[in-house]
Amino acid sequence: MSTFDRNWRELQLETLVDLSLTIGRVRPEEELVDELLQRSVGTLDAGSGLVATLHAGGQEATVRAIGLAPNFEAVRSLFPPDLLEELASGRYVRAQRDQGEAPFELLAAPLRAGREFLGLVVLGDKETRVGRIPFSDSDARFLLSLSSMVATAVATSRRVAAIERDRQRLADENRELRDVARREGFVGESEPVREMLEIVRRVAPTGVNVMLRGESGVGKERVARLLHSFSERSNGPFVPLNCAALPESLLEAELFGIEEGVATGVQRRLGKIELAEGGILFLDEVGDLTLSLQAKLLRVVQEREFERLGGRERIPVDVHLVTATNRDLEAMVSDGDFRQDLYYRLRVVVIKVAPLRERRTDIPLLARHFLEFYGERFGRPDLKLSHDALAALMSFPFPGNVRELENALQAAIALAPNELITEDDLRLHADDNTAPTTDVTMSLDELEQRHIERVLRAVKGNRTAAARVLGIDRSTLYRRMQRIAPDDAFRDSPSK
Repeated sequence: MSTFDRNWRELQLETLVDLSLTIGRVRPEEELVDELLQRSVGTLDAGSGLVATLHAGGQEATVRAIGLAPNFEAVRSLFPPDLLEELASGRYVRAQRDQGEAPFELLAAPLRAGREFLGLVVLGDKETRVGRIPFSDSDARFLLSLSSMVATAVATSRRVAAIERDRQRLADENRELRDVARREGFVGESEPVREMLEIVRRVAPTGVNVMLRGESGVGKERVARLLHSFSERSNGPFVPLNCAALPESLLEAELFGIEEGVATGVQRRLGKIELAEGGILFLDEVGDLTLSLQAKLLRVVQEREFERLGGRERIPVDVHLVTATNRDLEAMVSDGDFRQDLYYRLRVVVIKVAPLRERRTDIPLLARHFLEFYGERFGRPDLKLSHDALAALMSFPFPGNVRELENALQAAIALAPNELITEDDLRLHADDNTAPTTDVTMSLDELEQRHIERVLRAVKGNRTAAARVLGIDRSTLYRRMQRIAPDDAFRDSPSK
């Protein structure tokens, strides 16, 4: 092997190693195309070159060129018609045409990652000290090596870009969902709320029947409105009906409508099902429907039609059904109090709405929301919660969930004598004979310790959340814990 050949192989090897190190991290597709063009033209002494990446449909994605028109179709026309088919099979392609005194030679190699054809690299005019010469088979193999390395990097770059686009899209959708949730009055950023909103985002466009499960006062109707806002029926009506609010005779007419003349003086009236045409019908407390009404609702679900009370005409209807209950429907099915066929048709997707005690970290957000909302409504926009009031809210069990919290703050906003709402203004224990009492012989340190422990229990040991409730930073909380109980510093409360 001549010295020239040995030096040439060393240069090729160094180029491959250097390129592998350069593209070892994920880089944008445009940078990879530029890198391949510069390396291939420089190493193979080409007078011109072009690198083009293609979309799946064959349209050009990124094109860079030196000494050639930066146009994929223009360069492609210099080759045989089956250029892409040959390149897609993994082979390189040569082309020649006369250009004055010297032949003008082109060498094309594929950008191929596995079986995926991503584009091509084209070199022209190999130049040496003695003039233009043809590209050798060794040049072609070396170009295949370069293009293969870069093709793999391009494929990785595209996958990462797709993941980033999906991540951004999901982030935008989740942000939009949180904004809509706030507008609908559903406030929260706790883990149960985030999980619930993610299910809402995914299921809303599908149009399947959804059942919301949760205790009274957790905000099931607000979740139903979120499903409506993010569904394809958002331009249609949202029609709610509480099945527990009316006796059976009135509920049937309210649900299905009534024909004129059923009784003296009765006029024709549309029911909630008909009013929800093209939108969403939300049936709250669906477990309170009688068996006869369950049978009629089943017909709506199965056959998409119904009859008004006192009528004989079958009326087609297009509604998306969302139901809610706080009852044990499974036990009711076992006892024969709820139809099994209706139960399975209503609960295609079940969304659990967590009680307030399982998302206590949302209480400060909810309190701020209600302060702003009712403060504006009652003409008291400058009201604020004291630290002891917020701590009392954090530790209160709230058996009535968010509704009870809302009512407590609404009353406090209306009745508080000053601009700062105190624990006494909340009147959380006004009707509770089990309200905690304070031992008048207790020292200030003991009182502080009990209060800190109370807040830590309320936030499940989350010291950051506890510090926020107490109105101090986390380091101050830790110092006070050390001062009050230096031996254990509340070790039972996990640090977060």
